[in-house]
Amino acid sequence: MQKRQKDAGVTLLEVLVVVAIIAMIATLATPRLMESFGRAKSQSAIVEIQNVKTAIQLYRLDTGGLPTQADGLGALLAAPVSVENWQGPYLDEEDLKDPWGREWIYRQPGEDDLFDLLSYGNDGQSGGTNEDSDISI
Repeated sequence: MQKRQKDAGVTLLEVLVVVAIIAMIATLATPRLMESFGRAKSQSAIVEIQNVKTAIQLYRLDTGGLPTQADGLGALLAAPVSVENWQGPYLDEEDLKDPWGREWIYRQPGEDDLFDLLSYGNDGQSGGTNEDSDISI
């Protein structure tokens, strides 16, 4: 029979110490990861809202007008009944939602422009800071 060496393996205590250290590191890193993830969604929303704006402008060039408030952004997917020269679809269906899964807010006419396009951010409410801030064009 072979003799077992005293330090041939790791003890349960050593494994628990390593797991505790990993858990502490993960606890400290998680808030930063979540903040980066929220910031990434906000950055993505800025790019996506610009794409929707471009689609609205293409619709306007083709049809001579903007989607009405009643038709909404759905007019970019399917031709409204009374619209001529529609050349769409101008977007894919998933493009009608912001990175948080809510529909973009479209107002026509807009408050200061021909139309408003915005998202209320992570919290889904007007105002806010950081990832909860509104994103608009």
